[in-house]
Amino acid sequence: MLNFTFSNTTKIVFGKGVEEKVGKEAAVYGRKVLLHYGGGHIVRSGLKARVEASLREAGLEIVELGGVQPNPRLSLVQEGIELVRREKVDFILAVGGGSVIDSAKAIAIGVPYEGNVWDFYAGKADAEESMPVGVVLTIPAAGSEASPSSVITNEDGWLKRGYTALVMRPKFALMNPELTFSLPPYQTACGVSDMMAHIMERYFTNEPEVGFSDHLCEAALRSIIQEAPKVIAEPENYGARANIMWAGTIAHNDLLGMGRSEDWSSHNIEHELSAIYDIAHGAGLSIVFPAWMKYVYKHNINRFVQFSVRVFGVEQDFFNPEQTVLEGIRRLEEFYRRIGLPVRLQDAEIPADRLEEMAAKATANDTFKLGAFLPLGQKDVLAIYELCR
Repeated sequence: MLNFTFSNTTKIVFGKGVEEKVGKEAAVYGRKVLLHYGGGHIVRSGLKARVEASLREAGLEIVELGGVQPNPRLSLVQEGIELVRREKVDFILAVGGGSVIDSAKAIAIGVPYEGNVWDFYAGKADAEESMPVGVVLTIPAAGSEASPSSVITNEDGWLKRGYTALVMRPKFALMNPELTFSLPPYQTACGVSDMMAHIMERYFTNEPEVGFSDHLCEAALRSIIQEAPKVIAEPENYGARANIMWAGTIAHNDLLGMGRSEDWSSHNIEHELSAIYDIAHGAGLSIVFPAWMKYVYKHNINRFVQFSVRVFGVEQDFFNPEQTVLEGIRRLEEFYRRIGLPVRLQDAEIPADRLEEMAAKATANDTFKLGAFLPLGQKDVLAIYELCR
């Protein structure tokens, strides 16, 4: 097990009606709030009005910036930075899912920075300070509500890149599972895929003697697999929604990765898909992750045997471990299909004519390798894209 320091300072307020407390929580950080959100759903559902009422009751002034898209855009982040500076905003409140939160975080680190905020995502600068960010979560998926990470898409070249800095971790997250009752089945399934991928990126490690966190990862995955069909069949099942929502946070709040080297190559490979084709991130991951597994499992077959047996209940074939692994991957794909997700590019109506371009972009023309479990060059990434067909 590797040395580590774990500290998660995000205050989680979980349960029915907790969004009504947003004014009290936000007032700790200033008097003027940027209300950042996506489309019209929070308006139609009445959530926006409830949030605004709570903020005003706490004596806060509100500045609005809506329009966040899935795979959030750099152009809106830059607009938000200028708006916050001009209006002298003290605090940013993200009301939505991972895209809204990621956009809010990017604005928060961009405001005190004199250069272009894209410098952080391009690896040219490190964020040393950030405005405070709070969250009212409406979509359990990305885990951004308690993570120090953000992913932004630059329309100039359609580059989707992530950045992590401890200063970006939100100050608080208000999480009411009832706010997720209206999520469509496909969006729910995409969120499930995203949180499972966050766990698996940590699970597939080369570090020995990480048995405790192995069991934590496996238990989280089994719980998600158990609850996902329930929330899709019964959208207003509070217990199932609550378990899924909390699992999404734990999947990406750093706890499950402590003492382990993490991989993240599947995320980087998927980013090229969603940057170019604007596919939902979770749907892209349900295509990419099984393909990655098929390509790399021989590097550490015992870990994949363990995954197949402990997570999907595959009966271990001691004489043919490869068969055990392939059955585990098959069951993962079967689970994705059962909740309505694609597992091949053709399932998502994505053509296979830009695979070489995506492999080149993912590895910056083969100048660096992706991942830690088995570092992947451009040819490796192309081979994984081929397995996605």
